[in-house]
Amino acid sequence: MQSPSLSVDKTFLGQPRGLATLFFTEMWERFSYYGMRALLILFMTATTMSENPGMGLDVATAAAIYGLYTSLVYLLALPGGWVADNLWGQRKAIYVGGWIIAAGHFSMAIPSDYTFFAGLILIVIGTGLLKPNVSSIVADLYPEGGARRDAGFSVFYMGINLGAFLGPIVCSFLGEGYNWHWGFSAAGFGMVLGLFQFKAGYKYLGTAGTLNDDLVREEIRSKERKFYLIAAAIAAVVSLFAYSVSSGILDFSLTEVAEGLGSVILVLVAGFFIYMLTVGGLSSDEKKRLGVIAWIFVLAAVFWSGFEQAGSSLNLFAQDLTDRVFFGWEAPAGWLQSVNSLFIIIFAPLFGSLWIWLATRNRNPSTGVKFALGLFGLGAGFFVLAWGASQATPEFPVSPAWLVVTYFFHTVGELCLSPVGMSAVTKLAPKGRVSQMMGIWFVATALGNLFAGLVAGRLETLAPSSLFTNVAMIVAVVGLVSIIASPAVKKMMKGVD
Repeated sequence: MQSPSLSVDKTFLGQPRGLATLFFTEMWERFSYYGMRALLILFMTATTMSENPGMGLDVATAAAIYGLYTSLVYLLALPGGWVADNLWGQRKAIYVGGWIIAAGHFSMAIPSDYTFFAGLILIVIGTGLLKPNVSSIVADLYPEGGARRDAGFSVFYMGINLGAFLGPIVCSFLGEGYNWHWGFSAAGFGMVLGLFQFKAGYKYLGTAGTLNDDLVREEIRSKERKFYLIAAAIAAVVSLFAYSVSSGILDFSLTEVAEGLGSVILVLVAGFFIYMLTVGGLSSDEKKRLGVIAWIFVLAAVFWSGFEQAGSSLNLFAQDLTDRVFFGWEAPAGWLQSVNSLFIIIFAPLFGSLWIWLATRNRNPSTGVKFALGLFGLGAGFFVLAWGASQATPEFPVSPAWLVVTYFFHTVGELCLSPVGMSAVTKLAPKGRVSQMMGIWFVATALGNLFAGLVAGRLETLAPSSLFTNVAMIVAVVGLVSIIASPAVKKMMKGVD
């Protein structure tokens, strides 16, 4: 990527003016993503005979669809990044991806099963193009790197969470209160607003996000042809498989499809690590650090498989077993999806300052310990919710405070694990393999989302209190293992802070 030429006479919160363009692009994209996600499983499980009819799916099927959708969003970030680097440049990938996302939301606004699933597919493709590339342009705005880039990403992170906070409030108010498809439309309009301001802000980005001038046009065309052929072949295979399953030619449930995808991902990731360790040409120290990345991958996948139940099992708990009536008016269940983002906005700066303060006193916990703290926070949240669920019935729902406290612990866990994990992966990655290792981090998130959907599907046969207790115990045990393993992990990191 060429070094961007930037205008320095305009600033945004003391940062390059181009950061504002990216801030609001990401804010509106997250508005659309989390706004629609707050409605997704509620719409799929709503009866077809209600005043605001849904799809009438059982919980297991709906949760499997939810898990497949949210996992593929992260998986397609890998080819989305490749397209930007090799064919289009980040700027074009964001713009095209954004319009595909908007088309997906507007497709879901049409009351039909076909348009619903077509919308999900479009959002997956569009998000894969957009999400990894906005962050790349943010980095391009700071060619000098250093603390100023860190500050810029901190501001950018606020945009992510501001969108994630506002999206469920607006979309749930319209979707749950009036018509599901109005909520899906609101998500689409949010994405369109983001695209308009992104296009208007091109002039503040300089050359950031444009394709490298060193790439030969004929070379790009050759890669483009191969990419489109491979993409078309994959689309044809997936379409044929989907048709065979939906028509009964292949006797697979959606839950089995999701489980199969999870197994394929695990095999591919294991194969990748084995390949890198055996014939990757790594030194002894690099192999040890790669082993740490593999361990981080496992811990992150476990964490996200619990954390990402926010949009599935926790959302269903909010709808069915939480008292949301205030002064005679029932608040939408999806509003509780905004609590995590609000806590992130409040506590992210405090945690950043805490790690720095501890580091100046040589008391900064190791990466393994921080991951354990993240898992303990997640487990504590589920223990709290299991306690609340044990007292809840549809006739006597419990206070929303149970979910608020749960989300507080989950947020604490996220702040201990997520930014620490991303930073650790970039530091541990073998030379020239940083992008691949960050791709592995995305895969861990995808796998966690997939398992989150499958776990939520257990609500079909398991009481919420039992489900949440089981999740809490599993997460707590993995956290304990992380604590026990942390000295060995620190030794394998060998000098990497």
